[in-house]
Amino acid sequence: MDTVLESQPQSQQRSSHNGQETSLWSSGFGMKLEAVTPFLGKYRPFVGLCCQTCTPKSWESLFHRSITDLGFCNVILVKEENTRFRGWLVRRLCYFLWSLEQHITPCQDTPQKIMESPGVQNLLSGRVPGGSGEGQTPDFVKKEVQRILGHIQAPPRPFLLRLFSWALLRFLNHLFLNVQLHKGQMKMVHKAAQAGPLVLLSTHKSLLDGILLPFVLLSQGLGVLRVAWDPCTCSPALRALLRHLGGLFLPPEAELPLDSSQGILARTVVHAVMEQLLVSEQPLLIFLEEPPGAPRARLSAQGQAWLGLVVHAIQSGIVPDVTLVPVAITYDLVPDAPYDRHHASTSLGLWTGALAVLRKLRSCWGCNHKVCVRVHLAQPFSLQEYIINARSCWVGRQTLEHLLQPIVLGQCTVVPDTEKEQEWTPTTGLLLALKEEDQLLVRRLSRHVLNASVASSAVMSTAIMATLLLFKHSKGVLLSQLLGEFSWLTEETLLRGFDVGFSGQLRCLAQHTLGLLREHVVLLHVHQGDLVVVPRPGPGLTHLARLSAELLPAFLSEAVGACAVWGLLAGRVPPEGPWELQGIELLSQNELYHQILLLLHLLPQDLLLLQPCQSSYCYCQEVLDRLIQCGLLVAEETPGSRPACDTGRRRLSAKLLWKPSGDFTDSDSDDFKEAEGRYFRLRQQSRCPDFFLFLCRLLNPLLKVFAQAATFLHLGKLPDTESGYMEQLLQFLQNSAQEEGIFECADPNLAISAIWTFRDLGVLQQMPSPDGPQLYLSPTFASQDNQGKLEQFIRQFICS
Repeated sequence: MDTVLESQPQSQQRSSHNGQETSLWSSGFGMKLEAVTPFLGKYRPFVGLCCQTCTPKSWESLFHRSITDLGFCNVILVKEENTRFRGWLVRRLCYFLWSLEQHITPCQDTPQKIMESPGVQNLLSGRVPGGSGEGQTPDFVKKEVQRILGHIQAPPRPFLLRLFSWALLRFLNHLFLNVQLHKGQMKMVHKAAQAGPLVLLSTHKSLLDGILLPFVLLSQGLGVLRVAWDPCTCSPALRALLRHLGGLFLPPEAELPLDSSQGILARTVVHAVMEQLLVSEQPLLIFLEEPPGAPRARLSAQGQAWLGLVVHAIQSGIVPDVTLVPVAITYDLVPDAPYDRHHASTSLGLWTGALAVLRKLRSCWGCNHKVCVRVHLAQPFSLQEYIINARSCWVGRQTLEHLLQPIVLGQCTVVPDTEKEQEWTPTTGLLLALKEEDQLLVRRLSRHVLNASVASSAVMSTAIMATLLLFKHSKGVLLSQLLGEFSWLTEETLLRGFDVGFSGQLRCLAQHTLGLLREHVVLLHVHQGDLVVVPRPGPGLTHLARLSAELLPAFLSEAVGACAVWGLLAGRVPPEGPWELQGIELLSQNELYHQILLLLHLLPQDLLLLQPCQSSYCYCQEVLDRLIQCGLLVAEETPGSRPACDTGRRRLSAKLLWKPSGDFTDSDSDDFKEAEGRYFRLRQQSRCPDFFLFLCRLLNPLLKVFAQAATFLHLGKLPDTESGYMEQLLQFLQNSAQEEGIFECADPNLAISAIWTFRDLGVLQQMPSPDGPQLYLSPTFASQDNQGKLEQFIRQFICS
């Protein structure tokens, strides 16, 4: 074999590299390649329906009837037909003319309306704390209000918006191959915007999202989108520019204590700004995820603060209702993905951003592999309806230490019949100022919407290819075989109700995808005319693991169930034993429930993103149903038992044989005894014999990091700060990766998840100190015996 494709960073080698690549693909195999369609059957399914439990009226009404019949549009493809003019000069100036025709509504009187709002007037008159009645003159308070207001927002400049839209359109056409948006989803959002204020809640994959999404919605006639930015990600100069483009920033004084006069003043002004935005029905964009880069909780603290302002406006009666729209944006490759966590934690400056744009344009010049982007708008729903219905779904919760620690240590075997309480997102001052029940409402609403956004995200071709290379063919695979499995995994993704962001001939898709992953894979030419695709060993595997994480939500239920089944079989059958031995073992439904619950409690909420209205037992049944549907579990009747399909001898009784979904109380726990006589066997899937092992490996990176973190407990130096201990653990993971070749585990985000999970489990304790909070090893896990029990508990779910 000889290497045909290698990474060529030098510009002078690019032409010869592209020539080699073209000849490589043109002289490929003579097999007939099928086309990949982005849907099964005749019509594209609708993904992104809102929750029928929490918002049943929205589920019925806010839906465009012909959405499945409408196609996609490429937002950045602007031609002569997109303007009102025609001619040869228009074809050359169509970008500029298009930007001039965008409808931008001026709002010059907004600052005056905010100053006249009741909250600000109470401050100026001294009727509330923090105003002019506490030794401060009304003029001084008015200047402070104007200063804070200038920090939050500025009136959008129409000329600057048009100029920026023109420049951005040219930049996006050089950077991306296309930016796809479903026209039916846009019609649905337009219909929702007619009903009242509109708030879009989005995932956050790139810093470019805050510029790209407003551009997309402005081009579709939704108007100027006000974007809630995180001030920590932008320098003061960049913040000044973004304010004139519609950006919003929380003032630093809003984080002061609740009894601080400056804090009260700042929070009052922020509430007035939000009230004016909703009353004027200006669309607002809030990011529910933290910006990419430095390790932190998945749910954004800033996003929850802005969402809390919207909830407070509804509760105060400022507006009767607000329509929420979950938004998802996916890339083949994130254009500005920061892999250096130290660099990612720094703010982006105006000149730094301009230089980054120039470097990106230079790298894209003459490049044949551009990135595809998909913007997805899920079904809108009423916030007022959610507030009314969601409170009825709240149940008691317990910490992970109470739920799981006794089982880990072998002190008991019964999992408590309650939900897990796990919150990693820090609480901001704006959220603390709300009532406790409203704080809980905002946290669960943000998790609910993020679940909807992730479920509606399109799976891109790079995620499928990275998953296959990392979890099925880490040693290499023939390209002809890889193409067949690419088609198979795409079909499996569609069968699970997820959308994909690609279509076309398999040969073209593989060429596009492997071209984007050229820095992380090696193509080897064999004499038979085929190719061998080999993942490049080293830190590039971490990048493939991050890409494969985009596919995990589609298979998460099956992956949890497969790892639970593996844990049951690991103690009975040797893992390397043949399938005939594993298929002999009977697995009772109670054992499966118990094992799935244990794994659910161990896995972080930021990964699972379970809907707050869904109980763990409902999710256990969903996991079991998924394993049966995909053919991995087969019902087995025990000798002497009545077949499950035999309903002839069943008699009606006063006790109902059904209950509402999610209604599991203490009195209902006896109903689970019906499952004692139900047994299952493990079976190979005919189309993919190693599908079970493939599902188990999807959770391997996270579970292996947890197990290595348990091993590291007696090697780490404690007490230490959280960041210091994370550096210790990450160094240990990197050393292990060099020795064992598991580079996908050397990820700082996985390391911080392990630390936070161990803190919730009671393995690590956080104590205050003069130098800040310090992590200590708890007395319970100071002994190596208990540390071994913890590691053994985790490793039972790992597919070796």
